This record gives sequence, structure tokens and C-alpha cells, in this order.
Amino acid sequence: MANFGGDMTNATKQANDFALSRAGNQSLVSLLVFITDIHGLGLAVTQGLQFATAFYWDRDDESRAWSKRFFAIHQRMPTSAAVYSATRHYLRAIEAAGTDEAKAVMAKMREMPINDFFAKNGKLREDGRMVHDMYLVEVKTPAESRGPWDYNKIIATIPGDQAFRRAGEDGCPLIKR
Repeated sequence: MANFGGDMTNATKQANDFALSRAGNQSLVSLLVFITDIHGLGLAVTQGLQFATAFYWDRDDESRAWSKRFFAIHQRMPTSAAVYSATRHYLRAIEAAGTDEAKAVMAKMREMPINDFFAKNGKLREDGRMVHDMYLVEVKTPAESRGPWDYNKIIATIPGDQAFRRAGEDGCPLIKR
């Protein structure tokens, strides 16, 4: 499905009503799905749905610990953690550079790998793109879930160099050839 939001949820409901994925010959794949969409629709409707994501709260110990702190404040699991990760990386770059001067901080941000609750072995490129692994996930069946918010299983990891276009392929003027 090349949609998201309300259109995605309606199409997912309709696919469930017609038992498309349970028929065995169809897979339901969407371009953009948030954990809150799955929570709202329920596992009975979304089970088997596949999508790519940069973040899943239950990926590892570090993502679980951060997400549980987020949950304590917001009473829902995070849909992403990219902004938190980017802010943390920026602040660490200021500390490492010993200044908040933009060019020095950006150089340090590009130099330092990004290893945190959001991304492992992430790299900020010259064009501003943060390259990191992506995950192909599938929504669990109700029987597979251990409880609320335990909705996805990671079925494949897509390495960052395969998930993102190589630097310079898009003609970005920030890339010096």
C-alpha cells in the first residue's frame, strides 16, 4: 500500500475484512506505519502487515530502556527516537569540539559515529543524511504478543549502505565531486 495515516488504516481494515493476507497468497506491506497505528487498529486487524522502520522500541536492551522512560511520561511507546538521537549527537559533538561554532560542531558530528538507543553504527554524511540500519518488521499475531505494545518482530536488518542512496547519486550540491 502506497499510503499512510487514515488511508493506510482504512486499507488495512479492508484487507483484513477481505482476509487478503490470511488467504496465503497476499502479503500486506505499507510504506509508513507507526506503532500507534497498530495500537489503534489492534493485532487482530494488523497481524502480518510488513513495513520498514528505523526504530522499534523493543529492538534491544538500550532501545527498551529508553522507550520505557518515554512511556512513563507519555503513556505510549515512541513512534521514533530520531529527534532525541540527533539532539544527543549534537550535544556530544559540542562537548567533543569544545565549542558551539557551527562548522566545528558539524565536522565533529560527521567524524563521530552514532551509537545509541536509536541507531547502531550510524554515520552523518557530508550531505547531511544520517546513514543507519533500517528494519523490516512484521506485525505479530495476537498469540505471539506478550502484551500491550509488543507488536512487531524484526524479520530483517537492512544495512545502512543498502537502505540509503550513496552520497552524490542525487546531485546534492553539498557533495564535492
